[in-house]
This record gives sequence, C-alpha cells and structure tokens, in this order.
Amino acid sequence: MDMTNDAIPRMSLARSLRSELLRLSRSPLIWLHLLCGLAGGLACGEYFSVAAWDASMGADAYAQFLGALMPLMTSIVCGLAVDEERSAGKLANLTAVPSRGRAVLAAWAALSLLGACALATAFGTFGIVLAAAHRLTLGAHVLATAWAGCVLGSLPLYALELACAFRFGRNATIGVGAAGTLLAFFSIGGLAHGLMTGELTGAFPSILGWIPFSWSARLGSLGIESAIAAGRDAVQAAAVSTAAIETAVACAVLLAVTIPLFTWWFRRFEDRGLHV
Repeated sequence: MDMTNDAIPRMSLARSLRSELLRLSRSPLIWLHLLCGLAGGLACGEYFSVAAWDASMGADAYAQFLGALMPLMTSIVCGLAVDEERSAGKLANLTAVPSRGRAVLAAWAALSLLGACALATAFGTFGIVLAAAHRLTLGAHVLATAWAGCVLGSLPLYALELACAFRFGRNATIGVGAAGTLLAFFSIGGLAHGLMTGELTGAFPSILGWIPFSWSARLGSLGIESAIAAGRDAVQAAAVSTAAIETAVACAVLLAVTIPLFTWWFRRFEDRGLHV
C-alpha cells in the first residue's frame, strides 16, 4: 500500500520531547535529581528549623545555596546525559534524525524539566520541614517565587553545558560547572554571608553577580529578598524589585539568543567520540 507524506509521522518538538522523557524515565538521572532534591531539602530544613538564625534569612541563604550549585549540577547532569547518548549509539538519537535542531532542543528541554523538578523537590521539602517546626515565616508562595527564579537562571546553563559536553566531553564540562559554582558563591560574598551579616546579598551583589553563572543564585535569592525587603523599608524593596527585573530580563535575553545559536551549532556538529 502506498503511503503519502501525510501518513508519515512528522518529527515535531512535542514528539521529540516525549521520546526524551521516556528514555530519561529509564535513566538513573531521574533518581539522581530526586535524591539530591530530597537530601538538600531535608538537611537544610532540619538545620534551619532548630538553628538560632533568623528563619527568613535562612531561607534566603538556602535559595542562594541551591542556585549557586546549579552550574555544577547542570554540568554533571549534561555530561552524564551526553555520555549515555554516546554509549547508546554514538549520538544517533540526536544526529541520525530528520531534524537535529528539534532533537537537541528536546534534550535541553527534558534536562531543564528534570532540573526544575529537582529544585521543586528541594524547595518543597525545605518548606514542609520548616512549616512542621512552625518556622516557615515567609509563606509557600515566596518559596515558589524563589524556585521560579532558580529555574529561569539555570535555563541558559543547560544549553551551555550541553554544548560543552558535546564538544569537549564530560570532565571539561564538570570543570566549567565547578568554576561557575565558585563564581556564584563569590558573587554573594561567600556561602551564608548574608545570613551572618543580615545583608541582602542577592540584591546587592559584587560585579560577579552579572555573570550568567550567578543568575540562578541571584534570581532565587531575590525571590526571598523581595519578601524580606517589603517588611523593612520602601527603599530596599524598590532596590530588590529593580534588581530582580534587571536580572530576569538579562537572563531572558541571553536565553533568547543562546537557544537559536545552540540549535544552529548542533545542526553542523561533528562528533569526535569523546568519553571524558
């Protein structure tokens, strides 16, 4: 029986994403995301539920901690995901298809979705533990805003780390991610600097706060600091709001530029078979 072009399933982005999610459901990466989210939420939630620190600043420190870890976590996940693709068929699932651009865009979207779920698990577990101890002073909606900021700030990182993993291999990618995490921590004065000083370090970071590696930490922190500043004074509240808008716009612009460039580059990519 003859088949017309209309009878042949097209390779759409939705079908590619569904295929990626089905394959990831059988990968240990999904359990890595879940366990990391639960471990971070439980450990930090338990600590801040009994510590003498101000619970609001503790939530800010936690958002900064999660956001600053995203460059390293995305590099590990992207490096492992590309290694799995190479082992399964020398990237055939991404390169031997009608549309390389849609295939790699689906891979980026699937990994970004897993990261968003891991962050939701981490923030959700943290909030539940604090609420059980009657220490959730800012409300669940504030944690949700911080989650959204961390997710937005991490989206360009997945494209960057995937490109690095395809071109240079897993180890180089993890090295880039580790350096990015260090920059993110330095941009807010170091781990828990704001917690100890009472400063809103997400709203008033060093110059390193404008490096994209720092944006997940900044945007996550600003989601918390907007609520903190609202209870202090109007000047701080306005400064936090301005910082959040400027950083979110910069992140959105970078994402709008990065994704087309990433897909364009991958259409012309020739794999060198790296396994490190």
